[in-house]
Amino acid sequence: MNDRYDAGYGSDQYELVGYDEYGQPVYRQIPAQQQQTYDPYAGQGQGQGYGYDPYAGGGQQAAPSYDTGQQAPVHDTGRQPVMPVHDTGRQPVMPAYDPYGTGGHSAHDPYGQAAAGGRQPRVAEQTAHIPQQAGPADHATVPRQDDDERDYHTGQFAFVEQPDGDSEDVIDWLNFTENRTERREEAKRRARSRMIALVVVLALVAAGGVGYLWYAGKIPGLSSSTTKGGTTISPAAQKRDVIVVHLHNTGGGGTSTVLLVDNTTTKQGSTVLLPNSLALTDDDGTTTTLAKSVDGDGSSGTRDQLDTVLGTNIEGTWRLDTPYLQNLVDLVGNIDIDTNTDVPDPDAKKKGAEPLVHQGKDQTLGGKVAVAYATYRASGEAQNAQLERFGQVMQGVLRKLSSDASAATTTVQTLAQILDPSLTDKDLGTFLAKLAELAKDGDYKTALLPVQGDGTLSAETSSSVVKDILGGTAKSPSAGSAVRVSVQNATGVKDDTEKARVVLVNGGYTFLEGGTASGTRTASEVLYSDATDKENATEVAKTLGLGTGAVRKGTVGSGADVSVVLGQDYKPSSS
Repeated sequence: MNDRYDAGYGSDQYELVGYDEYGQPVYRQIPAQQQQTYDPYAGQGQGQGYGYDPYAGGGQQAAPSYDTGQQAPVHDTGRQPVMPVHDTGRQPVMPAYDPYGTGGHSAHDPYGQAAAGGRQPRVAEQTAHIPQQAGPADHATVPRQDDDERDYHTGQFAFVEQPDGDSEDVIDWLNFTENRTERREEAKRRARSRMIALVVVLALVAAGGVGYLWYAGKIPGLSSSTTKGGTTISPAAQKRDVIVVHLHNTGGGGTSTVLLVDNTTTKQGSTVLLPNSLALTDDDGTTTTLAKSVDGDGSSGTRDQLDTVLGTNIEGTWRLDTPYLQNLVDLVGNIDIDTNTDVPDPDAKKKGAEPLVHQGKDQTLGGKVAVAYATYRASGEAQNAQLERFGQVMQGVLRKLSSDASAATTTVQTLAQILDPSLTDKDLGTFLAKLAELAKDGDYKTALLPVQGDGTLSAETSSSVVKDILGGTAKSPSAGSAVRVSVQNATGVKDDTEKARVVLVNGGYTFLEGGTASGTRTASEVLYSDATDKENATEVAKTLGLGTGAVRKGTVGSGADVSVVLGQDYKPSSS
């Protein structure tokens, strides 16, 4: 059986691919690249063409029979009708040929191809249907397309290069490690930069803070003499506002006196506690104490005497009775202070009752309790202990008082006090508001004026309190006023002080009690600090019966023009 068929025309050739349901052969055209010169009948004889008559040439040859496996052999009946080829739906039907040349046809191709029909149209390539076999499924049949219509994909070729995953992983790891190292170095550089910036900022802040404290005069040891711009100002030249406060205990009796000081130059507020034993001099030259002066001379007389002794310029007097102090504490909303002792309830009828005030830190005191604490003095306790409690209460009030001048003035007016004519509600309210601001900022302190047993001031007192806080320069006597003479007894005889006082007062001098020295001295001294007082010192020496050799320049007690130290060479009888 031949599997190829050469039409003999041109280069188009066909090959047998199967049989249809009637046993007729089915052909398909061989592509040009696969065509070969092949004669299916070359083994049967030479010189036979494609359109030969099998019965010509002197012998009848039987038509070849085709076995389909289920069809009986084909018998030659002499003439066979042309059997149509049925189309299976996949390729065009090839017409059956007539082996006998009947039917008005010219020479035929033994396989049904007309010899003289010329080139036949190409049959679409598809899978042939072979009889007695199950046809291919419709969904599995893929029609063959011409070369120019084929769609190729890279995935169909085995030679497509696949990416090397391992090499990319190595590159990624190197990049990762390199980037991580760079990030670490960058992080270290940023950390160093931040640390340097932080150190610089801290240094600038520290320098600025120290500069501010130095500029404001708040550095210890420099606050008394430095001010804005670094200019040195002596304590005496610093500007201060001072008022004196007298607390009158209307229930238990007695008074307590403090000075409220606002140093506007150094921005420092202070409370100076004045003991009741402080020695003062009346207008007639007699010696008295602060407590007696407050009770007897009133506000104006005491203020002038304090100016004389301390060398200050007190601007006003605030008399604060205990009921007004109670109202003041209630108006500011109670106070918080560190109490130093338990205070019993004065209204308690039993002994051992719960104390009204407990000792401890940050104790909150209302008006009534604050008054009880400020006026409490235990049995046998020095008056200075009670004075310190009053100072605590005053500082606690200032911390709670409004620092706004108008609000503080309203608080003062609410008290409905009758103030000294030299001190109005507005002046007092404005003054207290300034101190309140200093107290809230921590620029406030309380100091006790040290007084000797006889009520006089020592040289150390003049340096630490009177000079630094109050500007301790003795006030120059006004024209026509008496020279102030401070006398200290170092003779060992107590009565010599009184005898010297009588002599000086009779001589027209103002006598100031200088106290008693701790020891005796042989020679007397008459001292002056200002050259203008040298003549006055000489006259004082003559009045006391001392030689002019005792006169020399030296330290003079606060508030005095001339200081006298009586030695054992002093003879009262000679005066």
